[in-house]
Amino acid sequence: MSGQIIFDPLLPLIPLAVLAVLSLGGIALAVWRGLAGWAWRGAAAVVVLAALAGPSLRQEDRAPLTDIVLLVEDRSASQRLGDRAEQTAEAAETLAARISARPNTELRRIEVGDGEGDSGTLLMTALTEALAEEPRARIAGVVLLSDGRVHDLEQVPGLPAPMHLLLSGTPDDWDRRLVVQNAPAFGILGEEILLTLRIEDDGAVPAAMGEFAALEMSIDGAEPQLLRLPVGQDAQIPVTLPHGGRNVLRFTTPAQDGELTDRNNSAIVQMNGVRDRLRVLLVSGEPHPGGRTWRNLLKADSSVDLVHFTILRPPSKQDGVPVSELSLIAFPTRELFMDKIEDFDLIIFDRYKRRGILPSLYLDNIRAYVEDGGAVLIAAGPDFASADSLYRSPLAEVLPGRPTARVVEEGYRPEVTDLGRRHPVTTGLEEAWDGDWGRWMRQVELTPERGQVVMSGAEDRPLLLLDRVGEGRVALLASDHAWLWNRGFEGGGPQLELLRRLAHWMMKEPELEEEALTAEAEGQQMVITRRSLSEQVGDVVVTAPDGSQTTLGLEEVSPGRFETTYQGPEIGLYRLASGDLSAVIGLGPAAPREFEETIASGVALDPAVEATRGGIRALSEGLPAFREVRPGRPAAGRGWLGLTPRDAYETRAVRQMPLLPPWLVLLVASGLILAGWLREGRR
Repeated sequence: MSGQIIFDPLLPLIPLAVLAVLSLGGIALAVWRGLAGWAWRGAAAVVVLAALAGPSLRQEDRAPLTDIVLLVEDRSASQRLGDRAEQTAEAAETLAARISARPNTELRRIEVGDGEGDSGTLLMTALTEALAEEPRARIAGVVLLSDGRVHDLEQVPGLPAPMHLLLSGTPDDWDRRLVVQNAPAFGILGEEILLTLRIEDDGAVPAAMGEFAALEMSIDGAEPQLLRLPVGQDAQIPVTLPHGGRNVLRFTTPAQDGELTDRNNSAIVQMNGVRDRLRVLLVSGEPHPGGRTWRNLLKADSSVDLVHFTILRPPSKQDGVPVSELSLIAFPTRELFMDKIEDFDLIIFDRYKRRGILPSLYLDNIRAYVEDGGAVLIAAGPDFASADSLYRSPLAEVLPGRPTARVVEEGYRPEVTDLGRRHPVTTGLEEAWDGDWGRWMRQVELTPERGQVVMSGAEDRPLLLLDRVGEGRVALLASDHAWLWNRGFEGGGPQLELLRRLAHWMMKEPELEEEALTAEAEGQQMVITRRSLSEQVGDVVVTAPDGSQTTLGLEEVSPGRFETTYQGPEIGLYRLASGDLSAVIGLGPAAPREFEETIASGVALDPAVEATRGGIRALSEGLPAFREVRPGRPAAGRGWLGLTPRDAYETRAVRQMPLLPPWLVLLVASGLILAGWLREGRR
């Protein structure tokens, strides 16, 4: 039971102050005039003013509340290294028993696991959430059991009591880790890229560890290359990407005896391989409206180097004009089609026919160029059906269709075939254009001999044929009227999108491969995609970093596209296989935050602990005792840590009694006024 005097004025403070001033003035006037009863009258005024102030005696029935101590246990991945998990669990049980045994004390135990994704150890966030559920006035102290590797220091809460850190681990702990200092997101194919790596040794490193360490590097799961790097120094590793699209590079330094973990001995870097410049040779047989369409398409792409020749005057033309008066550039046939043909990624023949400019030897060289990995696209005009057709040359061995010598001169609307709806060059092409496609007016009749027919034209005849020949690719477009779409004839059509996809497929861009197995990672989950021209595909086998295999079925989500999802159980390199196709993907960051630094240290938490006058101790030195300390005093010493008693209480009942009831005020004030009057009447 405790009591205190409180005031609840019957009048506002300003009127009450005015009355007090008037009363004081009246007393002063009485003294000045020499009235003998001024003291009694003044006492009566004081009683009245005191009554108007409303004094009361407030008594509270209080029950003491226990102090609360928070014991925060770090159960993150870094706390499972070595003997830390057992060390922390044993210390937690002992400390819990000691704290619970203290009089008037309650214990709250909070366990903190791994953060979501790669967020690390969110110890301060967990502490803040625990404090939000407890009254601050009862918090007597906070004890952290951790290795000190905390990744949310910006969330350190303000504490009304000491915070202490008990570090796990031993003085003999040491670890080797691989750090990727610099790795670009993409690299130019055929050019050397420099990656900066660093091998670091932390903690009590054994003297037997040398100044150099081995490093294994593999690309897309291939046979690793062995390198040697200096320990503790940045080293530049030259890498040449083997193909376009995603390249997965894995770097590993072998585990050493006695180190805490080998989880940070590996790093995965995913880089996209891109072409620096795509060199395209466009050969136009004769000027026509579609020639500018090809030129505009290729020149619009800043990554394309275009070499364009239009044959304006064939050698057979005899018009009597002296050669000295011609301003035409001699066609460098030997240089282009013999000496430097390998420099081009794509050769386009637009309405070209044999006119004696390219002899059979050069055309045969183009055939060999395709078989060795080159690409040729033919936009066929009426000449393709004539005796001067390119099909009547060594190129016939790589062309997917044979002309029948018939040219269809009638309007028709190009359509995507059933197979074309599955092929990445033409899939979704109908949805890429708002409205109906305009008609084309000419088509060369072809007889397919190999490859895939992805578009059809008049009377359902083959319009666009695609084929792989050796290492290269060939496309045959049986019309020279694609330019009508570009001009908006009858509403136009997706001409630029079709030609762009066609050119990129021929240049082997990974996203346009018709048979492909890929995966995209989102955290620890991957979306596996299988593209195929077949209506059904087999299962995909996922091989985890530990060698375990999981077989997954694929579901068709769109024509030619099958997908499934897989939740990876751990960070690392995963191998995918479906039939003859294979792929690799890395899940997780190059260096998980939990394993960036593994040696226990209280440096990061030292400012927060010091701000509360707490202490940092190593569990390997033994468990400290607990003492009571007053607020603001040092809360750590040799072999002990302090807890601050809060003396909190709960108010169960409140009683309030007026000190000057009205009847008493009236009686006392009247008596004082009467005494003053009698005193003055005797004079």
